[in-house]
Amino acid sequence: MSSALKIYALFIGSALLMFGGGLQGLLLSVRGAEEGFPLYALGLIGTGWSVGFVAGSITVPMLVKRVGHIRAFSIMAAIGTITILLNLLWINDVGWIVLRAFSGFCFAGAAMIVESWLNEVADNRSRGTIFSVYTTINMAASTVGQLAMSVTGVAGYVPFVIGAISFICAVLPSALTSTPQPRPMSSAKLDVVLLYKTSPLAVIAAFACGMANGTFGTLAPVFGYEQGLNASDIAYLFAVTAVLGAIAQIPFGRLSDTMDRRMVIIALSGAGCLIGFAMVLLNPAGGALMFIMFGLYGLFAYPLYAIAVAHANDFAKDGEFGRVAGGMLLILGIGLAIGPIIGSWAMNAISPVGLFIVTATFHGALAVTAFLRMRIRPVRDSTGRVRFRALNAEKPISPGTVALDPRTDEVQETIRTDKPARPAEPVRASVEPSAATAASVTPMPETTAEAPGPVIEVTPAPPDAPASPVEATPAADAAPANAPTSTSTPTSPPAPAEPSSIVEPPAPDVPEETTEDAMPASPTDDTTRKDS
Repeated sequence: MSSALKIYALFIGSALLMFGGGLQGLLLSVRGAEEGFPLYALGLIGTGWSVGFVAGSITVPMLVKRVGHIRAFSIMAAIGTITILLNLLWINDVGWIVLRAFSGFCFAGAAMIVESWLNEVADNRSRGTIFSVYTTINMAASTVGQLAMSVTGVAGYVPFVIGAISFICAVLPSALTSTPQPRPMSSAKLDVVLLYKTSPLAVIAAFACGMANGTFGTLAPVFGYEQGLNASDIAYLFAVTAVLGAIAQIPFGRLSDTMDRRMVIIALSGAGCLIGFAMVLLNPAGGALMFIMFGLYGLFAYPLYAIAVAHANDFAKDGEFGRVAGGMLLILGIGLAIGPIIGSWAMNAISPVGLFIVTATFHGALAVTAFLRMRIRPVRDSTGRVRFRALNAEKPISPGTVALDPRTDEVQETIRTDKPARPAEPVRASVEPSAATAASVTPMPETTAEAPGPVIEVTPAPPDAPASPVEATPAADAAPANAPTSTSTPTSPPAPAEPSSIVEPPAPDVPEETTEDAMPASPTDDTTRKDS
């Protein structure tokens, strides 16, 4: 019960964190558009958040190591609260860009600390369930935070204060529980060489998803505002997108577990490309058509990153899940930072609908890349693949999420079963002595995996020793009948042999040469013996 209470307290803290983050992200885009901020400034606001998040993923573990988890979490919550209140007091485009970077930094640090606590209280049996519930709560809380803007609106101070309250309240559940100090956290590390060797498609997929989703998440609210939607309509529009994107992860992810994941990536990215170009051609000005198009975008675009992570780890070696997923996390963050800059330029140079040209371009490039990779690299054997897990593709995940992911431990077991060890087969070795080698070669014993056999030594008979004829079973390359052989059970009594008739065989693998000792006796020699 105590462990369950700690987990529920951490879930509540994470939900409050995501609620404030979802409200703040949508609020700043729409309020900035109302304040007349230029499009490039609105794009840089989204870029600032992604840059701060990546920086926090790298540097916050060092702060935690110095002051501890509880103090570090309090610092992150306090600075996050201060920044959202300063967004209300200092309404300026440059100021909001800087403050948004601090928000991303604090959000990454707070999320990493909560996930570190969850990783501490979870065991191997409950890790999968905890990870699934944690991901679902984060997506749901972020969506509820966006929906809250339909109630609070964007004018005045109320939405900023509510966001600040949610940030500061996220400290309370963890502070009120006697949670043990977690183990030291690990920083996100970008190992491009390892990631590219593991899966070149994963590198391109992470970057393409960051570019497309970063552009959409930051500038689509501005597009809605430019199309005449009010704050409530924009909130509902993004809620539909987020809900359908979350629902689509499970069926498409399970489908990718049963077939080549690249085919699913091709289908989803191709559909996302078509949705983007359809938005450019139709350019809907509100109404049901815009809701349908936004919902379809979330349905096809949001599951892509999670499937790409699963595809990369299908080819990861034993114990490399954390490094591969951490590298993809940083590449996704780079795409999320660059995408809004390019999207704001397209909206300013073409029209507000130009942001969908950016999303369609990167989704199309991903589909083409996946198709080409299918012609180069074969599909991974199903016995060595990892299971799909849902991930948030609109915002980057922290290294704590990677550590909490049960696939960090599952990959080693899965990869290890790719090539099962073969049972030992009995090895039998038999030696057939030939005429040329029977007298000088010591054959190896007949052995099996169960028990070794006796060693039979065969030595040449001395010149003055009687020969021992034996009875042997002839083989395909059996030696002549008069070849000297040794056995343990003679079948006939020994008979004296003529010393001059003993033939000494030559050494093995040496051509037979006639010597004086081995030359048969001539008829003259026989006559001489009879006379003597």
